[in-house]
Amino acid sequence: MENKCIKDVDEKTWKDFKAIAIKNRIKMSILLKIMVNEFERNSKNLWGKILSRKKSLTNKEAEDIENIVRKIRKERGFRDEPGF
Repeated sequence: MENKCIKDVDEKTWKDFKAIAIKNRIKMSILLKIMVNEFERNSKNLWGKILSRKKSLTNKEAEDIENIVRKIRKERGFRDEPGF
């Protein structure tokens, strides 16, 4: 068995992690594996929800906003900062 190190884990987090493993009667390595798998699954679900949800703006509203932004960006002073 190989030991691994996780840097910058504070005491409270480590104790909580250990307590969860003890409470559920599983090894900490298995708990970590479960947590990683759940995180991956939840991330995929989140992006699925974000990318497949109904539009919040109509095409006309999006065009209007885009035209307003273009007009504002052309105004003097918007890009007068050095380095732009």
